[in-house]
Amino acid sequence: MNSESKNSQTANSSFSTDDFAKALKEHDYQFQRGQVVRGKVFQLDNDGAYVDIGGKSSAFLPRDEASLRVLTNLSDVLPMNDELEFLIIRDQDPEGQVTLSRKQLEIQQVWDKLTKMQENSQTVQARVTGVNKGGIIVEVLSLRGFIPRSHLSERDNLEALKGQTLSASFLEVNRNTKKLILSQRLATRSSNFSLLEVGQLVEGKITAIKPFGVFVDLEGVSALLHIKQVSQKFIESLEKVFQIRQQIKAVIIDLDEGKGRVAISTRVLENFPGEVVENMSEVMASAEARANRAGNKPPSQ
Repeated sequence: MNSESKNSQTANSSFSTDDFAKALKEHDYQFQRGQVVRGKVFQLDNDGAYVDIGGKSSAFLPRDEASLRVLTNLSDVLPMNDELEFLIIRDQDPEGQVTLSRKQLEIQQVWDKLTKMQENSQTVQARVTGVNKGGIIVEVLSLRGFIPRSHLSERDNLEALKGQTLSASFLEVNRNTKKLILSQRLATRSSNFSLLEVGQLVEGKITAIKPFGVFVDLEGVSALLHIKQVSQKFIESLEKVFQIRQQIKAVIIDLDEGKGRVAISTRVLENFPGEVVENMSEVMASAEARANRAGNKPPSQ
């Protein structure tokens, strides 16, 4: 036997069974629940899919964990031999097999997306799927959400909303408690607010009369007609001038979208002090011409 063969034999004999087991252990991945791993699907059956994630045993993905979507064929979302990401939802069993989910990973990604949308004050499309006493149940990117009755534009006939898709803003996004609460009214207000500008003549319905001013609904946006902006003449009582649900026209003199505030004025429409009080119908009828003549300039305080 030559020296080269002796060296090879010595090297092989020095690598014992214990050494081999130790080497396997060092290269064995310790998979844990909650961990995101990459792997390739190599087998599909009626119960789910078997995935190679580099462990000593293949991982298993149950059929109902394949996707948020309703599936007919697993191959639609689990193409063979394509590398995909998976979430481990159950630790290794005695044979070293872990249980995976694509569905739970997608849910995490949806919560991430919704959180960012809330931070950026974005709106989302919500499909109405059900109704209860407190409001409506909606589906948002495959997640279940809720819009309270007080945050709906239509509050009387909730059943009629089933199947409709509404634009909504976020009130609460909490993945830990799985709470997703939205508001249609805020989304409508935000959308309508973007259409407003200082100097614009607007029309709305009076919703409340207070000692300091009148609140007017401008298609979802609440505006304040302060008592000093009603007329160039002193107003003693707003209730003697206006009525709830009365339609009025006024000019926007200030906007603060951050605080959701709109200030309006009928004072700028007057030809003489007190005209709004003495001849409201004439002022309203010719409001557009009056606003143009005024140059859409906010009046002095």
